[in-house]
Amino acid sequence: MSGDTLFFDLDGTLVDSEQGIVRSIQYALAGLGRPAATREQLLPWIGPPLRDSFAQLFPDDPARVERALGLYRERYGSEGWTELRVFDGIAEAIGALHAAGHRMAVVTSKNEGFARRIVEHLPFGACFEEVVGASDDGSRRFKPDLVAEALRRLSVAPARCWMSGDRHMDVEGALAHGMRCVGVLWGFGSEQELRGAGATRLVSAPAQLPQAYAG
Repeated sequence: MSGDTLFFDLDGTLVDSEQGIVRSIQYALAGLGRPAATREQLLPWIGPPLRDSFAQLFPDDPARVERALGLYRERYGSEGWTELRVFDGIAEAIGALHAAGHRMAVVTSKNEGFARRIVEHLPFGACFEEVVGASDDGSRRFKPDLVAEALRRLSVAPARCWMSGDRHMDVEGALAHGMRCVGVLWGFGSEQELRGAGATRLVSAPAQLPQAYAG
């Protein structure tokens, strides 16, 4: 339906941002004297708020968590945000949805400043009316809160919205507001994860997105 508003996760949904995120986490850990972490160890970090992942490493040491975030943002802000690629077929899918009359927004647990910078540099970034991300202080970082902020900024009712994402957090953020959710299978989450979280529909390729919101 062209009247529906579509919210999209960023990392793992619109772009493959693995390289920039993983390298920036490794940079932060090295700066704190932590043992090197492998790509496989860090892939689960993509999706959840980084503040909480660092907090698991440094329990009861909030100052070290803030230092880790600072180091991460230092590298990510200088080069990490450019180390990504747009998933094949996403530009065409977003263009088709925009042409069909959908209002669209990006809703991500990534820091909002970084998210805006990335979206502004995407060839289809102008299709998005709004970019909602985590606040600098972390007070707004969980998907239910981010979705709530997107609903507020766009002044739309949850019943007329869809959330699309690759991790269980995206599904949970949608369901917290009674919204429907499309789980995408080309990102960092698995089919089992998305089904288990309660995704309304699953799509295996970006070309399927324009049909995913019908009915």
